[in-house]
Amino acid sequence: MEKYIFYILSVIVVAFAMASVSSRKMLRSVIYLLFVLCGIAGFYFLIDYNFLAAVQLTVYAGGIVVLIIFSVLLVHHIEMELEIAKRSKQLLIGSTCLIGLGVFLYTIYNHTFNVIQNTNTTTTGDIGSRLLSFEAGGFILPFEVISILLLAAMIGSIVIAKGKKLSTKNNEPL
Repeated sequence: MEKYIFYILSVIVVAFAMASVSSRKMLRSVIYLLFVLCGIAGFYFLIDYNFLAAVQLTVYAGGIVVLIIFSVLLVHHIEMELEIAKRSKQLLIGSTCLIGLGVFLYTIYNHTFNVIQNTNTTTTGDIGSRLLSFEAGGFILPFEVISILLLAAMIGSIVIAKGKKLSTKNNEPL
């Protein structure tokens, strides 16, 4: 049963990822990205990484996609159509993807992967205490630096999205 769920999730993620990068409507691309991120959370649930799946859903599918949708709505380009790349760029990207796929498949089929049994269990309490610890091995400083970086990125995206106001009479900046 798990194998079928894996295949279904794989088809969903690949289909929506392809739809996300090939859609010309920006808002639809963001919605397709939301489905991709939810599918990846499904993979985490499938391998019983419930905490990581919850983080995936709340941070990426919940937070980042909503932030992208609000930035699209702030710019008032909901129905903006993205331009189609030139044929030479399409061929270059396609050949690069095929080379990457070849390297990936070569690595998968020519490397013996050994299954390692992990006996260590980590609870969410352990993760929380390590995140908020300022002692050796703690992550409070990177946690705070990332929060400041995300705040600066959010302020910058709002400033860029608002742009300059144009007067209605002669389309000059106020």
